[in-house]
Amino acid sequence: MTDAQETAADTPLRTTGGGPPDDVVSAPIPLLEPREGIPPVVADNDALAAVVAAFAAGTGPVAVDAERASGYRYGQRAYLVQLRREGAGSALIDPVGCPDLSALGEAIADTEWVLHAATQDLPCLREIGMTPTRLFDTELAGRLAGFARVGLGAMVENVLGYALEKGHSAVDWSTRPLPDPWLRYAALDVELLVDLRDALEAELERQGKLEWARQEFDAIASAPPAPPRKDPWRRTSGMHKVRRRRQMAVVRELWTARDQVAQRRDVSPGKVLGDAAIVEAALNLPPNAHALAALPGFGHRMSRKQLEQWQAAVDRARALPDAELPQPGQPLTGPPPPRAWADKDPAAAARLTAARTAVSALAERLTMPQENLITPDTVRRLCWEPPKAATPESVAEVLSAHGARPWQIEQVTPVLVEALTEGSA
Repeated sequence: MTDAQETAADTPLRTTGGGPPDDVVSAPIPLLEPREGIPPVVADNDALAAVVAAFAAGTGPVAVDAERASGYRYGQRAYLVQLRREGAGSALIDPVGCPDLSALGEAIADTEWVLHAATQDLPCLREIGMTPTRLFDTELAGRLAGFARVGLGAMVENVLGYALEKGHSAVDWSTRPLPDPWLRYAALDVELLVDLRDALEAELERQGKLEWARQEFDAIASAPPAPPRKDPWRRTSGMHKVRRRRQMAVVRELWTARDQVAQRRDVSPGKVLGDAAIVEAALNLPPNAHALAALPGFGHRMSRKQLEQWQAAVDRARALPDAELPQPGQPLTGPPPPRAWADKDPAAAARLTAARTAVSALAERLTMPQENLITPDTVRRLCWEPPKAATPESVAEVLSAHGARPWQIEQVTPVLVEALTEGSA
């Protein structure tokens, strides 16, 4: 640990207690209006061209945010994009009216983008032509700095002393026209984002963690789009109740049918058919639509046509030959679940226990969550298949192969080498 990091660990942070280090906690100042008022919503090419020119001429980092309609619409597309930059002010852009924002993305491509929880917004921004080359993630910065609460409202309040109104975070952002209170909320989300970035940069510098944060931000910015999830139907809520392969086939058929309907209607799959109803059908294997209607989630306000549609999916699963039924679990691409280690490989279980203890203690000394210090999956893989000789070089090589950043390798390698040696003794 460097001198700066030792100082950070010994100094009471405003973050760890949720308030300033002294005994006087001033009430946060409500942030009620954007500085220049609510900007007009940009929904045509002419207005978009003006915004592109303004942001290209602005200075400093660009605050970026996006609002989706999760729970209302199919997919995770953006329904509003908010930006703010010194010299350009704030902008609210409607991706429905302006579905291609690649010109804006190019205009600010070489600028640092400031986002909160960047990995949530980057996929939907990428869909409309906006991809940063450099970014600063204020949520991740808060985690690395040791903040106990890292939501945007909590961060703005604890760091800057302002209170953001968060009542519209879960509204249907596909609504048109968007009400003024929602637009005010959206504009305020980027109002202080650059100020928050500057304060967090100073805190990370004080703690000796700024270079760590930069490596994390670079990793996010350079990461390729996530591949499509394999067998997404297996993530149906309540799936743990489904044990038999025929029942799993029912879940798969109903999930697929629901997804097709949801995509066609552009609504959230949960509004078409709930996960709980899918699991009930799988557990009961109804022989006909009448029996299906008696199950929770199917009888209330569901038309005969809808019931027959879902029953057809059940029937397809019932008719499958055994060879085409899904397997109970997905093929393992890594170590088995840790709960099975004691039986399968007691030595590996001992290594994992020692490694987890060591990483937990180090994370506490560095005032950050364990998963940000090193991913649990990386620790599991190292402990399941350790190098023949647990040296700093061999352990560092394994960590790097699993995607650990240089700062992570530097911090955790000594404690993991000791843990592997101790666990194998």
